[in-house]
Amino acid sequence: MVPQYSARIYVTLRPSVLDPAGTAVQSGLAHMGYTNVGSIRIGKYIELTLEAEDDNTARQQLDRMCDQLLANPVIENYRFELQPAAATV
Repeated sequence: MVPQYSARIYVTLRPSVLDPAGTAVQSGLAHMGYTNVGSIRIGKYIELTLEAEDDNTARQQLDRMCDQLLANPVIENYRFELQPAAATV
């Protein structure tokens, strides 16, 4: 049986890229009275499960997935957390 892994992927804009969505949210919060909120950056959060022979293979596959589809490496950074998937009965 091939091991299953659970991954959490976080995609964020690079610091040098303007974030109009974050600016809009910050402005909306200020209009609601939350003037104590500083800079806001909006990103993506992705959860997935995958099968791989081992931890290293799973990490390599995740890195390729992020680089090729889940993130735009020109303007976004990504990081992920990987752990063995919980066994189901």
